[in-house]
Amino acid sequence: MTKKKPLKKKTELPFEHIGKPLLDQRSFNQRQFKYVLYAFCFLIICLGIGMLGYRFIGGLGWVSAYHNATMILSGMGEIDKMPTDAAKLFSGTYALVSGVVFLVTIAVMLSPILHRFLHKMHIEEPEEKE
Repeated sequence: MTKKKPLKKKTELPFEHIGKPLLDQRSFNQRQFKYVLYAFCFLIICLGIGMLGYRFIGGLGWVSAYHNATMILSGMGEIDKMPTDAAKLFSGTYALVSGVVFLVTIAVMLSPILHRFLHKMHIEEPEEKE
């Protein structure tokens, strides 16, 4: 007779369910800080990818690679013209990806705030007894 594997424990969602009470302010602030940290780490990784691409594909120095990557990530546009077709392809692709990165970063940072707002709107007020 074979033993049955125990069921995996359900992992909790990162936000409280509608039936649970609203988080206290301190816990909410910790959650918000954590999500801002996630967004910051995501931006640093994307900035690193951009710097490496501009450095090794675009042939720019480290400072110029940093400058171009930050300008593209912030939506301002590139600074230096790309000399080769490969560099132009990288620059265009990085610009497209950076637009999505911007939206994802904003969504990650705002998700705890939006969830708290929506959770507050759905809290049932106790009924008054007559």
